[in-house]
Amino acid sequence: MSASHVLDRLSVTADDASLIAGAGLVLPATLGRRLGLPELLDTQVTAGPHAAQKCLTVIHSALAGGDCIDDVDALRAGATAAVLGHRVAAPSTVGTFLRSMSWGHARQLDAVARRLVVRAAAAGALAGGTAPVVVDIDATLVETYGLAKAGARQVMRTGRRGYHPLVAVLAGTGDVLHARLRRGRSNDATGAPSFVAETLARLEQARAAADRSGPVVLRADSGFYLAEVLAACRRRGVGFSIGARLLGRMRAAITAVPEHRWTPLPYFEPGAAV
Repeated sequence: MSASHVLDRLSVTADDASLIAGAGLVLPATLGRRLGLPELLDTQVTAGPHAAQKCLTVIHSALAGGDCIDDVDALRAGATAAVLGHRVAAPSTVGTFLRSMSWGHARQLDAVARRLVVRAAAAGALAGGTAPVVVDIDATLVETYGLAKAGARQVMRTGRRGYHPLVAVLAGTGDVLHARLRRGRSNDATGAPSFVAETLARLEQARAAADRSGPVVLRADSGFYLAEVLAACRRRGVGFSIGARLLGRMRAAITAVPEHRWTPLPYFEPGAAV
């Protein structure tokens, strides 16, 4: 007699009240509460009722490795919601919420991020002292799927569809100071001057909150070699190390530097020097 059990009909669920999916979420959830993130989202984001719960659901899902709306369902398994400190929204609710958001709502979230950076700095994320603070600015590519995403319908230079956001991070720690979403077909430098200006402004606020002094240096590759970016640095008294495009005048100036004036520089490519 053949067995009546088949794997096609097997289902696995985490329905025990004592089970937690992603116990490591306790740490960021606790930090978020200490910094007042739920209250910031409640007061700043106006995208419908219970916006804070929905935003936190998306944030915690992303931290747990979720990369699509349906993945938020993992946070509803067992007692996971008990350690997050908020009601976990269903995937359908999150989908409706995200699709309802406008550019204005994105700016509201950006205001939340700006205030959160200052609060984190005051809590010790940016320890006081006079050591130089180095900020790295770069663009990255985020692939998307489907043709319904605004700004990501066209094929990028990589042959894929997606977005081309700007990111500013603190060198050494990797803490994100600022981020801005852009359409996939954006040039590396599109919006860079205003992005740099906003980044340096919030860094100045964070340093004041942390009682941090000392020089600030902005680092970027040649995609950000723009007069407006350099001007934004100079207005704030910030040093910069930005790769320059080898234009005709630049090549001639480099060639004219005597050999003994060059100092070797450790780099991922051989032959680099200053």
